[in-house]
Amino acid sequence: MKKYIHIIPLLLLLIMLGVQSCKMGPKYERPEVVQPEGYLYDSIKHDTIVNLRWWELFNDTTLQRLIEVGLKENLDVLTATSRIEQAEATYGMSRSDLWPKFGYFGTGSRYNMPALQNLGVEPMFNLFQAKATVSWELDFWGKIRRMNEAGKAQVLASESAQRAVMMTLIAGIAETYFKMLDFKQRLEIAKVTYNSRLKSLELMQLMFDHGTISELELNQSQIQLASAEAALPQFERAYKVTQNALSVLIGKTPRNIKAGMTLDQQQTPPEIPIGIPSQLLARRPDVLMSEYTMVAQNAAIGVAVAMRFPSFALTGSGGVLALAPGKLLTNPLAWNIGGAFVGPLFNFGKNKRRVEVERKKTEQTAYAYKKTVLNAFRGVEDALIGIKTYKAELSARKKQVKAATNALRLAEARYKGGVTSYLEVLEQQKLLFQSQIGESQTHQAFLTSYVTLYKELGGGWISSEEEEENKK
Repeated sequence: MKKYIHIIPLLLLLIMLGVQSCKMGPKYERPEVVQPEGYLYDSIKHDTIVNLRWWELFNDTTLQRLIEVGLKENLDVLTATSRIEQAEATYGMSRSDLWPKFGYFGTGSRYNMPALQNLGVEPMFNLFQAKATVSWELDFWGKIRRMNEAGKAQVLASESAQRAVMMTLIAGIAETYFKMLDFKQRLEIAKVTYNSRLKSLELMQLMFDHGTISELELNQSQIQLASAEAALPQFERAYKVTQNALSVLIGKTPRNIKAGMTLDQQQTPPEIPIGIPSQLLARRPDVLMSEYTMVAQNAAIGVAVAMRFPSFALTGSGGVLALAPGKLLTNPLAWNIGGAFVGPLFNFGKNKRRVEVERKKTEQTAYAYKKTVLNAFRGVEDALIGIKTYKAELSARKKQVKAATNALRLAEARYKGGVTSYLEVLEQQKLLFQSQIGESQTHQAFLTSYVTLYKELGGGWISSEEEEENKK
């Protein structure tokens, strides 16, 4: 019988390993969300958009270069990349808990035990030890595997977070770039207007000095000039501040950024096939990040449930004891192997409440996921209606500028013909200036609405692997 005793630990190990497939806690299931069959303002129903470098559709090489630099040097992107590496390292630490842990230790001590004199043994002696150890917590209830499941989900959530940061960065650079072009164009309009009104004021001053016009007409001309003069520093300030914001987005100190194309030279992207709503859930990084967070939290329930049951471990050690350091290499090897288990008995419902806490946290992440999905659908609809309405508004603004330009020409002709006073000319100059500024602002908003749509659709960045896949 004794000769079979030494195989008992091995049999125990095999039994333990055989039941390690058990995992506590609920299996993850994606919450059901109500999805619309289509988008309300989608003008193209038959195709689907793929992740692409949509900013290249504007054909502005300066914008493309700014985005390229930003993706490499923006500090938020670098931070998000570092968080991925942190999550991967944390996941690696968690995975290592599935395997045995090996270690070693050594001690050297001097003892004084007077009681040994009664046995005829020297009471003072040295004792040296050198041992190797091994311990293995058996994942009987799947606690460690649930922790690994959560760790993997957190890695994927970090990757989605990085993608979201990159997508937001690209959209932010494009939006800020178009704002910079807008303020630059407004500044040019203000300069032209100022020079025109300055010449008009000089003429009005001569006419007033000769008694041809009233002081009221002179004052009206002075007011119009001052209005254009005040617009110059206003638009210059906005232009420079926008340049500074764009510099920071690309990870640089504030600097002058030369535009590649004017606002009017920007090409409007073609009609966008946005696909069916269900594709949005697989493309938007914030939706994916929210779901991976929910997966990780669901796994936390299994960890909490497993903590209500005993944990099992195998331990062992082997080494040498000696009264002198030189004997450590010659004394016989001593070893031991054993098993242990430890578990809760009665703790006034603490472990049960821990499970309830994790379940409620999971419930909250599910609500957060559904809210993220709803906001995603809303964002696409808002962007689509933005493109539609800004397009119509820009068309009206262009008509307004054309009409105001013609009205100013007619007012100047009427004035030269002696039909009306110069006040009519000044009023038409004011209306033309306002309509030109309005057109520039609306044009910028129209271009930005395309940027917003791509952002809301979850586009904006693809990896080289995804790009190759899209080419097939």
